[in-house]
Amino acid sequence: MTDPMIALRRVTKTYGPAAPPAVDGVSLEIAAGEFVALVGGSGSGKTTTLKMINALIRPDSGEVRVGGEAVDTVAPHLLRRRIGYVFQEVGLFPHLSVAENIAITPRLQGQTKAWLDARVNELLDLVGLPRDFAARAPRALSGGQRQRVGVARALAAGPRIMLMDEPFGALDPVTRDALGGEYRRLHDSLSLTTVMVTHDVTEAVLLAGRIVIMREGRVKADGAPAALLAHDDPEVRALIETPRRQAERVRQRLEAAHG
Repeated sequence: MTDPMIALRRVTKTYGPAAPPAVDGVSLEIAAGEFVALVGGSGSGKTTTLKMINALIRPDSGEVRVGGEAVDTVAPHLLRRRIGYVFQEVGLFPHLSVAENIAITPRLQGQTKAWLDARVNELLDLVGLPRDFAARAPRALSGGQRQRVGVARALAAGPRIMLMDEPFGALDPVTRDALGGEYRRLHDSLSLTTVMVTHDVTEAVLLAGRIVIMREGRVKADGAPAALLAHDDPEVRALIETPRRQAERVRQRLEAAHG
């Protein structure tokens, strides 16, 4: 039996002695190729859980394994070169060009200039940006364009795992929907394993094959979106039914507006 790509085994994390656990005994196994969404309200523990996967946060207890290895036995910089990370604020370096931002990790790995130039062009094509954007500064880009560069940068070293923390949350709805769909196609075509944090249930249902619902630092439900509609917890069912209810309200409003 093969190891899961990502495994969290009874991990707990508390910020300060008087605080309740941010993550409380969470266990998850994520197979290679899965697209998993962590969903929950503010303070539910989803971002802390995500950051423990690439050791940005260390658990107080329990174990995190990536690719069959315990993350605390791998040098952090080597671990993070194997894991792409995309977050809402993008975090592009303003003093570097788009090309320099994209190439920063493989450059640290010692790749040649010719290799880096070819890789930057390949990734710009992949995320749907013109190649002449390579010379631009991040400040010259729109929010959606900067997020595309962030995805390209995360993919530059060829990771098998992508971690995404509200990656499209700051974008307008049209751009957010387009980029979400484009990323899902990248996930499939590149055979990635993706874990995405989102508070948007509609986004989770549209993009993920599996949804993990967190509440107060614990996993309250875990399954395919359709399976969660039959969950025995009425709050879980109500959460998963949110997109359907919203779509029905939109339909009713549009019908009323047209008489």
